[in-house]
Amino acid sequence: MPLHLSRAIFFLNPKSKTPIPMANLSSMASPTPKSRLRGVVFDMDGTLTVPVIDFPAMYRAVLGEDEYLRIRAENPSGIDILHHIENWSPEKQRKAYETIADYERQGLDRLQIMPGAAELCGFLDSKKMRRGLITRNVKDAVDLFHQRFGITFSPALSREFRPYKPDPAPLLHICSVWDVQPDEVMMVGDSLKDDVKCGKQAGAFTCLLDETGRYDSPRFANVDPKPDFKVSSLAEVHTILETHFHLSP
Repeated sequence: MPLHLSRAIFFLNPKSKTPIPMANLSSMASPTPKSRLRGVVFDMDGTLTVPVIDFPAMYRAVLGEDEYLRIRAENPSGIDILHHIENWSPEKQRKAYETIADYERQGLDRLQIMPGAAELCGFLDSKKMRRGLITRNVKDAVDLFHQRFGITFSPALSREFRPYKPDPAPLLHICSVWDVQPDEVMMVGDSLKDDVKCGKQAGAFTCLLDETGRYDSPRFANVDPKPDFKVSSLAEVHTILETHFHLSP
């Protein structure tokens, strides 16, 4: 099945609550046929769960203030801490992973489900749609999410699956397990550098969750890749799925 090579970016009009494409009026008058969608893959931290990890503080603790500021300036879309420390010495890596794990444990203590997540998953279940999960967090965090909230995802790939996001491998693995094409899947997440890049490289649809509007900042204007859809809540993902896709398990 051919991949979608050209897609408009859709934003939700706050007044109408209807996804409006950033296109001219003539293209809006002739809507394109709905694409088939057979599954949705979610990020976990900041997407299915409320953001509780102080990532800038964690990066500073791992990198040091000067290195943190340098890397942040060179990477406007965000710091990829896991890839950054891969070439460190074993002892330096060990200390870095211990620091990261400590921040992640603190996050587990305050784990909360994102508003709209349960309702969106219920909607997908009603359509018999597949639900998967890809996170750079550890398996213990995924297990706790499943146990605490009673919502399961399969496959659910954690940091132990290599290579991890933004490499497309985990998303392509899920497509293989589901026996679907990447362009029949949507990747939903709150990170341009991890989730959107992973989805784009795999050939999937992508939806960026931007609760706070941080990606509206001018510093992200020229950052690639761009998502196919951008929303401020998971409730809006429901609207996009019904409006723009033929949901078919």
